Amino acid sequence: MTVAARRATPPSGWAPADAPALNSRFTGDGMAALEAVLTDPAFGRVALVSSFGAESAVLLHLAARIRPDVPVLFVETGWLFPETLRYAEDLTAHLRLADVRWLRPDPAALAVADPKRLRWSYDPDGCCAIRKVAPLKAALREFDLWISGRKAHQAATRRQLPLFEADGPRLKLNPLADWSAARLRAYAVAQELPPHPLVAEGYPSIGCSPCTSRVQPGEDPRAGRWRGWDKTECGIHRPGEEPAF
Repeated sequence: MTVAARRATPPSGWAPADAPALNSRFTGDGMAALEAVLTDPAFGRVALVSSFGAESAVLLHLAARIRPDVPVLFVETGWLFPETLRYAEDLTAHLRLADVRWLRPDPAALAVADPKRLRWSYDPDGCCAIRKVAPLKAALREFDLWISGRKAHQAATRRQLPLFEADGPRLKLNPLADWSAARLRAYAVAQELPPHPLVAEGYPSIGCSPCTSRVQPGEDPRAGRWRGWDKTECGIHRPGEEPAF
């Protein structure tokens, strides 16, 4: 269903063909796409998902300038660095974000699947599934489209990142897909955005503390995530997969 056709009807889900149609419409203009999804009711219920990580401030600032009350979904896995938790609070206040929702894993599910808090050490996929994928999946049920901060430069697996992509019954927008690391830094400096404190310590990509290590010169920014494992994503960016734990 096209955006034009949706104007006269309530949000009812997207078809897979809508993503390439929107990519053709916006021709890679992430800023125009971001403004459209945040202001045009035809796109339905929209949320922004943020890790409050190393590069999160740029997207949150761009969105806040357009719509400071956009729901921001933040998954507090129980394993995040203390610096990330403080940064989330500080950046929320700095940008005057009006609706940041802290999502947490189900305690009952954790008691069954990860009672000793050691699952990350032998089954990182299962740990991500219960602590991150499941809470976010539940929260996204009320939305038609969500905004992601992924960029093509972050890893080899993201080099062909589209602007819009299908994600089950909803769409995902990657408005910063073509932003380089230099462009992100320049924007953050120009707007005087506070940096995540761990960036200066060698963490250009920041996830949960047991599975995030410093990155060496010349490595992909995400090389420090799940180092030593055949794993590059937490699971929230693999549409169609059900959490397994």
